[in-house]
Amino acid sequence: MLVKSLKARNIDLSNPKNQLEFLSNGIFKDGELPLFKDKIAETGKFPLKPKKLEILQINLGYMCNQTCSHCHVDAGPDRKEIMSVETMKQCLEVIRNTSAHTLDLTGGAPEMHPHFRWFVEEASKAGIRDFIVRSNLTIILANKKYHDLPEFFKKHNVHVVSSLPFYKRERTDKQRGSGVFDKSIRALQMLNEAGYGREGTGLRLDLVYNPAGAFLPTDQQVMENDFKKALKEDFDIVFDNLFAITNLPISRFLEYLIASENYEDYMYALVDAYNPAAVENVMCTNTISVSWDGWLYDCDFNQMLDLKVNSKIKHIGEYNEDLLNDRNIIISQHCYGCTAGAGSSCQGSVA
Repeated sequence: MLVKSLKARNIDLSNPKNQLEFLSNGIFKDGELPLFKDKIAETGKFPLKPKKLEILQINLGYMCNQTCSHCHVDAGPDRKEIMSVETMKQCLEVIRNTSAHTLDLTGGAPEMHPHFRWFVEEASKAGIRDFIVRSNLTIILANKKYHDLPEFFKKHNVHVVSSLPFYKRERTDKQRGSGVFDKSIRALQMLNEAGYGREGTGLRLDLVYNPAGAFLPTDQQVMENDFKKALKEDFDIVFDNLFAITNLPISRFLEYLIASENYEDYMYALVDAYNPAAVENVMCTNTISVSWDGWLYDCDFNQMLDLKVNSKIKHIGEYNEDLLNDRNIIISQHCYGCTAGAGSSCQGSVA
C-alpha cells in the first residue's frame, strides 16, 4: 500500500506550482465553482487579514518513518530535507521573543531530526505556555532510541498531539500501512504509562483524526466520544481531546483524489459545506508557519504549496512580528478545506 513520496517519483504533482495550477483550472476556471477569494469576498472577508499571533508552528523536516496515503506534506523515509542547526538557532531566538503562546513542532516525524532533543530542551526554557510536538505514534516503536520519548516528553512538559486515523485496525492500516494500528496502540499505552492523558498529571495527550477517503469529517465531539469509548474499552487507553481535520486537496491527497476520480466531487463537497463562520478562526489568522529551511508561511498547507507570506519579511532570520502582522494572507482553492462545515485547523474544528 505504501509508496514513495511524490518527489521521489518525480511526477508533475511533486511541483507545488502544478498543484496550484490544477486547483485553479477545470471546474474553477470554467466557473462551475467560485474561486475561494470570490466566495469570502461575498461576506467582506477579502483580503483575509491576520489577527493576534498565537501559534508559531515549526516544521523540522519532511523525513518520516511512514508514507501515508493522505499526507499533505509528502513526507516519507525518502525525504531528507531537515532544518539546519543555524536555522534552529534562529527559530530559538524568535521563540524567546515571540508574543505567541503556543509552539507547535511538526514534520514529517519531527523526532527523527538528529538535533530534535536539543531543540526541545532549549525551546522548553523559553516559557511558552503550550509546547506541542506532533507525533505519528509509530516513531516511538520504530527504533530503540525512540522508546524513551514518552518520558522525554514528560520531562519537558510537552503537549503530545498524536495522529490516529481510526479506533479500528482495518481503517487505520488502510490509510497508513500494515501494522500501524498495533504500533500506534502500544505507543498510546506507553504515553498513558508515563502519565499522559490521565487526570491530574497536567500531561496533555490529544489525538488527530483525518478521514480515510474522499469525505469530510463528521461532528468532532461525537467522534471524540466514540474514540474515547472504543479505546478505553478495547485497550484501556485514555486521552484528552480529539481534533478532526479535513483533508486538504494538496500533495498526496490530491493525487489520491485525481487517481480515484473523486476530485470534482470532493471539491463540490467542500464548496457546498463552506461556512462563513469558520473563516473567522482559520489557523492562518493566528499562526505563522516556518519551513525546514526557514521560510515563513501563513499556514502549514501554504508551506506545502510554496506560498510564502505576503510580506517583505519572508525568512525566520529576518523575523519581525509587527511587520508580519500587517500583511494579507495568501489564499487559493485549497482553503475551502479549512472553511467547510465546522471548519478545520491543526487544532481541529474552528466554528
